[in-house]
Amino acid sequence: MIKKQLLLILAVVTFGYVNIVYSQSPISGFMQGKGKGNVSLSYSSEKYDKVYLVPEEVDGVPIFNEVQISSTSLYATYGITNQLDVVLSLPYIIAEGSASQEVLSNLNYENKRSGVQDVSVFIKYNPFYFDYGSSSLRLIGALGLKTPLGGYEENEGLQSIIAIGNRSTTLSAIGLAMFKMNSGPFVSGQFGGSLASNDVPNSYISELKLGYAANKFYGDAYLANQTSTSGVDILGEGFQGFFPATKVNYTKIGLNLYSPIYQDFGLATGVSSLVAGRNIGKATGFYGALVYKF
Repeated sequence: MIKKQLLLILAVVTFGYVNIVYSQSPISGFMQGKGKGNVSLSYSSEKYDKVYLVPEEVDGVPIFNEVQISSTSLYATYGITNQLDVVLSLPYIIAEGSASQEVLSNLNYENKRSGVQDVSVFIKYNPFYFDYGSSSLRLIGALGLKTPLGGYEENEGLQSIIAIGNRSTTLSAIGLAMFKMNSGPFVSGQFGGSLASNDVPNSYISELKLGYAANKFYGDAYLANQTSTSGVDILGEGFQGFFPATKVNYTKIGLNLYSPIYQDFGLATGVSSLVAGRNIGKATGFYGALVYKF
């Protein structure tokens, strides 16, 4: 019984960084055009006090009670040609727990971990564009590399409940199709796979997005999924306490909005929620961003 309780406490070690690493796709169905692009500075925050284990959902985060993760991120995309874009993303992460001072003192732990996390670079290529007069279809392919940039730790025992990453270098390939009407409505779907290092399981990712894009307003709603191709369940057969090797699945829904505010500047905002998962925190979050288009 004591061993099982200890493993349950260990079970949430991965949840502090899993939600940061896996979010909506950085790839959209819109191309920048040669010499054009945008840069955005965003702030996001998400919180959870429940975790998805197998087979049930568990209330409360051991030791830290509740975890809040905030991120200040730089995101930029630039059109090298009309058919080729480059996309860059770099987040600074702060993960904070709500453990009591007595617990922290007894365990010699801290309630906070922070630092630069993983830089991501994607190359997006649009070889096929079909114009149907009042509508169009784009077919896009993308290759991306994500690798740790900061010197954060991913394995500090139970302190790693609020770790900010898993120190995995990941290569991703994504295919995307977007159908858009000239009046604004669009639908896009994408599917891809990721190969990861550091014994992090490889995975498949997908996203379906419905939206409206016009000069003065942009909005979309999305459904995103990830399915690991290998890995073990926390507390399950083959689990040996190495948390980056855990199988992580999720289903996330979200909403994004954007509007220009002055000349080339605009504001973006959005919300998201994990509605199903495996070995991951049940998080709800929001973001806001200042966007400059050139």
